[in-house]
Amino acid sequence: MFVDKAKVYVKGGDGGDGLVAYRREKYVPEGGPAGGDGGKGGDVIFRVDEGLRTLVDFKYQKHFKANRGEKGRNKNQHGANAEDLIVRVPPGTIVIDDDTGETIADLTRHGQEVIVARGGRGGRGNTRFATPANPAPEIAENGEEGEERWVILELKVMADVGLVGFPSVGKSTLLSVVSAAKPKIAAYHFTTLTPNLGVVDAGDGRSFVMADLPGLIEGAHAGIGLGHEFLRHVERTRVIVHVIDMAGTEGRDPFDDFIKINEEIKLYNAKLEQRPQLIAANKMDMPGAEENLKRFKEMLAKDRPDIMICPISAISRQGIRELVYRIADLLETVPETPVIDEVTGVEERKVYRLERDDPDGFTIRRENEMFVIESPKIEKMLKRTQMNSYDAIMRFARTLRKMGVDAELRKRGAQDGQIVRIGDFEFEFVEQE
Repeated sequence: MFVDKAKVYVKGGDGGDGLVAYRREKYVPEGGPAGGDGGKGGDVIFRVDEGLRTLVDFKYQKHFKANRGEKGRNKNQHGANAEDLIVRVPPGTIVIDDDTGETIADLTRHGQEVIVARGGRGGRGNTRFATPANPAPEIAENGEEGEERWVILELKVMADVGLVGFPSVGKSTLLSVVSAAKPKIAAYHFTTLTPNLGVVDAGDGRSFVMADLPGLIEGAHAGIGLGHEFLRHVERTRVIVHVIDMAGTEGRDPFDDFIKINEEIKLYNAKLEQRPQLIAANKMDMPGAEENLKRFKEMLAKDRPDIMICPISAISRQGIRELVYRIADLLETVPETPVIDEVTGVEERKVYRLERDDPDGFTIRRENEMFVIESPKIEKMLKRTQMNSYDAIMRFARTLRKMGVDAELRKRGAQDGQIVRIGDFEFEFVEQE
């Protein structure tokens, strides 16, 4: 089964919680706090594996969650960091953020990696909060939540040679003759619905990967027929081989077929027009093929004299060996990996975000008799606060007071005992005496 598009959910592991603990050893009076920090959560990493050719694995598994870090331990021992979750993808995979539409990475090389969801930091243990004023704090932090997102995976087949042409011109038959691939072959249009790959051995120590791509029709660049499902795979091929029905068995003009195919490829991506091309004049064993080939050569000499023509018959295997040699020769003149529009350096890019520490870093709105405080910073702090600790709650309350939240609530008319909601938590507003 060939799958070239998938949508999956990824989540980095949460950080481990910090620990509240104290030294309790004989002959060590007032040992003080000894709670260790939690470990970091695992990252979700996509790694290219050249042994894969399809995204079929993501058809059956759509959720990938890394493990969380271990909790902190006593005696100031830190919890272990969680191992990263490695997800294997085939070369040619593009990773796109589903929410923003941003391309996260374009994975083309074997072993290439990108972090798609980072694990959360571990929470601090109570040792971190000891001060001269409070040498034995009952304060520790929860681990930070790992990143989570939905991503879209798109696969553009990475083959040395791509066979293009109208439906039923003999692309699948040609692939089955020159390689061990067994594509579906039948006497109707669009027999091939997904790319088929085969390794071609030229017999002189040279070999290459050939892709039989779904049939192309006029208007494909706008999505007609298989449209973009076909054209995106042409982008990754090093050489384009046009398979032309030179006998015109379906009443079409062979040269007109060639012009229309090139026009669709050009409209989809103008850079593809510069890709090295070769013409496989197929069905030369059929009546009328020789006359059409002579006229085709005359017209091609005026329009594209740089393109070579190889007369073949995939059924009788006429000219197949010469075609394979010419393709191998052409590949030797082409760079090893000319990937069009590869998004380079995306995974190395750093994004710096400004986190405001001033009193304007929050908003307060009213819902009936309840006040709702909205602030990413405060909500993040609340999630890391262990609400079963009196010291931790008092520390959180002091932080809100310093940020000006209490003063703003009073300004908006908050009374003693009214409910204030922050994220998923609700509190009572209490006036200090």
